[in-house]
Amino acid sequence: SGTPYMITYVCLNSNSYKNREDSWFKSVFVRKVDPRKDAHSNLLTKNEESNLYKIQFHNVKPECLDSYNKLCEDVLPSIHADKYYPCELVGTWNTWYGEQDQAVHLWRYRGGYPALTEVMNKLRQNKEFMEYRNERGKMLLSRRNQLLLEFSFWNEPVPREGPNIYELRSYQLRPGTMIEWGNYWARAIGYRQHNREAVGGFFSQIGNLYMVHHLWAYKDLQSREDTRNAAWQHDGWDEVVYYTVPLIQHMDSRIMIPMKASPLQ
Repeated sequence: SGTPYMITYVCLNSNSYKNREDSWFKSVFVRKVDPRKDAHSNLLTKNEESNLYKIQFHNVKPECLDSYNKLCEDVLPSIHADKYYPCELVGTWNTWYGEQDQAVHLWRYRGGYPALTEVMNKLRQNKEFMEYRNERGKMLLSRRNQLLLEFSFWNEPVPREGPNIYELRSYQLRPGTMIEWGNYWARAIGYRQHNREAVGGFFSQIGNLYMVHHLWAYKDLQSREDTRNAAWQHDGWDEVVYYTVPLIQHMDSRIMIPMKASPLQ
């Protein structure tokens, strides 16, 4: 008659222990989120400027890369310079280290989504551009793009003289951590301005979500190494790295060479 009692007793204590354990784990790992009255994108970006960016990744057939570059150099600058289109070519590159035979294009649309829509509609009526698209399609293995906003604490990308190499560091963050990332990097960017290496910082709105892209410029690979090592001499940089690394699910680095038509040289 005592056996059922003992089983009941153990189960009750086991449940009690499990409840305490769950409570402890929640206290450690479950973050409290302050109620917000605005979208995260509005908290992180330059609200008054409302620039929208598009980044394009084109994987080119190896035997077509030279022809592809020539085609881009013939067509893209004319769109950039024509005030009829409310867009600007920020930069255009070939990947040097990273995915091979790849082109990366970064466009800015002043005026946000309406400007993007206006440009797309107008380009459909542009015979030269449509011929460019058809010819380009024959040279590509694959392509993808993302729509981006710029972080408020980064400078807006502006043309610069070369020669430079560029590094595009792309981070896939854990969902829900963009605000944390922005808070840490708002301070961290101050440690990375000494050699004018910071070009632009963006986060995705459409495409792969919770993606962050940091764009850096260096004179060469050794300059990149020296500049990155120098950041560790600043008090606080190690803390930023320590707290932001756990926010990352995946990261990627591309070293890129500007095309002749790129405003960022």
